Amino acid sequence: MIRFVHLCALLLPLTGATCFSADEVLCGVDVLRRDGFRQLTGQRIGLITNHTGLTHDGISTVSLLHDASEVSLTALFSPEHGFEGKLDIAKIDDAADQSTGLKIFSLYGKTRRPTAEMLSGVDTLVFDIQDIGARFYTYVSTMGEAMHAAAEHGKRFVVLDRPNPINGIDVAGPMLDPGEESFVGFHHLPVRHGMTIGELALMIRTERKLDLDLDIVRCNGWKRNTLWDATGLVWVNPSPNMRCLTQALLYPGIGLIETTNISVGRGTYTPFEVIGAPWIQSRELAAALNGQALPGVTFVPIRYTPTSSKYVDQQCGGINIVITDRALFEPLIVGFGISAQLRRLYPNEWKGKDAMRLLGNRGTLDAILAGKAAEDVKQIASAGLQQFMKRRQTFLLYD
Repeated sequence: MIRFVHLCALLLPLTGATCFSADEVLCGVDVLRRDGFRQLTGQRIGLITNHTGLTHDGISTVSLLHDASEVSLTALFSPEHGFEGKLDIAKIDDAADQSTGLKIFSLYGKTRRPTAEMLSGVDTLVFDIQDIGARFYTYVSTMGEAMHAAAEHGKRFVVLDRPNPINGIDVAGPMLDPGEESFVGFHHLPVRHGMTIGELALMIRTERKLDLDLDIVRCNGWKRNTLWDATGLVWVNPSPNMRCLTQALLYPGIGLIETTNISVGRGTYTPFEVIGAPWIQSRELAAALNGQALPGVTFVPIRYTPTSSKYVDQQCGGINIVITDRALFEPLIVGFGISAQLRRLYPNEWKGKDAMRLLGNRGTLDAILAGKAAEDVKQIASAGLQQFMKRRQTFLLYD
């Protein structure tokens, strides 16, 4: 789509103003800039961000805050995958930002929670990272840990909100069981929560009873039923293996089986769009899955050889998962359907019990291991969703 340059955009170097058309979605950072940084004026800022922290016109939040006379940027913090979002390793060290000279404290290394020393020159922690809308995506966990640190050390916390790329309406279980909390399950949420990162921050503060001065700089123009490709915003891969909206839509369902002995396409050009293993018969699995007539999706038999992660340099039989109708497609029921067929066809090969780490729900796992059909697993996984819908209503910021 061709966009015409507004006259005031030509004046940007002279005035510092930024103009947007009425139908454009603005993220929290854009609203912050539009409002002259009034939400942060006079504050020493510690910024938790990565490569996804960008304005509508592609300026990094780091550069924006560093150059703003209204604030003082004093520290940087990075999540899983690092400051540039390129690393897929278990532990990330501190680093230095070449553009500002500031130290980047890793929150995916020796600690996952900012320490008193890290926060010594900070008045306000600002969080600006794009989430993906699934419970086990760890940027929410990084935010939650930082909120705890801010409450403990008397720091203000500001979230520059961003849209939920897979929409803010659809919610799907299972819920996280009490006692299953971890860095891939930080709070008592369903797998697909249908909330923005700012809404989640409000929920976490209230339900964890944090004594925290919290402010959400809301998005402007985003509606709950909007997916990313209707926002007009540029897609930036939130992590190395999340490369397009299709993969984000598939992730809540396909990610569930990632901790089992299945390749979910890491080490290919299409992670989360394919699954496989050396012991899977491609045509057999595709036929079984297509026979379930799951809504909005079809399955194509393939063979592929991952270059990293599971089954490196081993040819895998598997399937390509093709979304045919977004309005009907449900990622969780697709994940349940795949699990049901893996259990039925490969009971000795597939290590389904290892799904518990991301599934986080014993009843749902037991249903899968018992060989129940996808619809039956979905019914069991829906336990607690009505209560969650009531819980979340208080914290929703958008129509």
